[in-house]
Amino acid sequence: MLLELTITDFAIIDQLSIRLEPGFTVLTGETGAGKSILIDAVSAVLGGRASADVVRSGCRAARVEAIVGLDDPDLATAVRDALAEYDLAADEEEGTLILAREISAAGRSTARVNGRAVPVSVLAALGDLLVDIHGQSEHLSLFKVAGHVDLLDRYGGTFDARQGVAGLVRELRALRAEEARLRENRRDAARRLDLLRYQVDEIEAANLLPDEEAELEAERLVLANADRLVGLAAAARSLLSEGEDGLPGAQDLLTRAAQSLAELVRIDPSQTALLEGVQSALYTLEEAGRDLTRYTDEIEANPARLAALEERASLLQALKRKYGATIAEVIAFGQAAAAEQADLLGAEDRLEELAVEASRLRTRIGQAGAALSAARRQAAEDLARRVEEQLADLNMARARFSIALDWREDADGVPVPEMPGAYAVDETGLDRVEFLISANPGEALKPLARIASGGEASRLMLALKTILSEADRTPTLIFDEVDTGVGGRSGQVVGEKLRALARTHQVLCITHLPQVAALGHEHLRIEKQMTGERTRTVVTPLSGPERVEEIAAMLGGAPVGETARRAAMELLARGQQQLV
Repeated sequence: MLLELTITDFAIIDQLSIRLEPGFTVLTGETGAGKSILIDAVSAVLGGRASADVVRSGCRAARVEAIVGLDDPDLATAVRDALAEYDLAADEEEGTLILAREISAAGRSTARVNGRAVPVSVLAALGDLLVDIHGQSEHLSLFKVAGHVDLLDRYGGTFDARQGVAGLVRELRALRAEEARLRENRRDAARRLDLLRYQVDEIEAANLLPDEEAELEAERLVLANADRLVGLAAAARSLLSEGEDGLPGAQDLLTRAAQSLAELVRIDPSQTALLEGVQSALYTLEEAGRDLTRYTDEIEANPARLAALEERASLLQALKRKYGATIAEVIAFGQAAAAEQADLLGAEDRLEELAVEASRLRTRIGQAGAALSAARRQAAEDLARRVEEQLADLNMARARFSIALDWREDADGVPVPEMPGAYAVDETGLDRVEFLISANPGEALKPLARIASGGEASRLMLALKTILSEADRTPTLIFDEVDTGVGGRSGQVVGEKLRALARTHQVLCITHLPQVAALGHEHLRIEKQMTGERTRTVVTPLSGPERVEEIAAMLGGAPVGETARRAAMELLARGQQQLV
């Protein structure tokens, strides 16, 4: 619910901070005092349209900030999900959300959530979850035809069935998307298949191995330098065993050193380790000589093998130029091409499978949609009857209310049992739901959005909210002059309905009726004051004698007489008894 509202330089409001309480809060004051401006400010901070005209004359910008409590777990979850898309979060510890909107005199608008700049659309999305404003303005949610199906499903308890239809519709869309992709691919399938077949055959024929390039290069390098390698190995072997220029080889020298050390050790055994080290080195040289002999025997010039390696290297380079920077990438390209080739070759079979699956799914959607529609029609009849009963209490006794559920024929739609043709469907089902009303006798039922006045629409929304109060999850409801055109006795009924809504919602209502004002848990008076040559709006919480005086003024005007004062006290006493 709304906890606090701060408004700065908005229209005739210079600086205003209001703490709001749970339950039913009434706002009263003379016409032009700024009551509707207050509602406009709330609408602005909830993402509604706001132009530079709202900026107080001579000021740089108008600013509105709202602190919202998130005590309800379901509401907190819904807000958290809405914020997650924008990497935002509510203050989990405090359980609050801070919304802010600034409109500059130049017409620029800035929106913030918990101090972070966001698109205004984020405020609007949160506003749909947090507050419902009902009044004589374009923000009246009842005029949004797209929301009528939600109200009907909320009343009829058909959301679960609707979600079932929505899941099937999403499946059908996925099938149709795959079908469209396959048909698009089929248009140039022959040309594409020729290319893929060539690419796959070329890569498969190469019998590539991921690491072969390094091994091939190593072998090619050895064969290309075979003669030099044999010469170097023979020279090393000769230096180890035979020596050079009449000098003995390394093995002979090391053998003599070992013999001398053996004599030394017989005299001084402490040098045994030295002897063993030289003997070990001698063994290593002998082994190296044998290895060099084997190496020279194994290496031989092989022009044919070298040519084959060069040819293989050229092939690998050519494949890399076409299909990837490495052999591994070439192999991966070939696998992807083979998979695409298989898809194209199997496209016709898959298209047939998709057609069968889609037909079966369309039948299921038609059946589920028809069942959902039947449940809705039953709920619509009951809801329309109850709304008319509520409207009678609200001084619209001769109004008629109906809910139209229409289907639209569509060749690409779904079949419905026992009905010819096919019908359009979306995730809400087959029905196009719209509220119809005839506010005056003799008038035909027409779409609510086109014919209802602001007051009539507000009373209709009050009737709906009264009926749907238990299922409605919007925590704060704001009614702007819902009692327009309502007399004293009907006004008492309006007040009682608003008070009843306040059992499950925070309700704010701008009213001119003392019968409604007397039923509020909280009472705020909105008035204009002159400071110097400037007009400003002031909001004052009323209780005790001040509230009596305000309601007496609403009853009898100014100056307040004793009779009006006693009547006001009686209204308040009766209203507070009903609040217990």
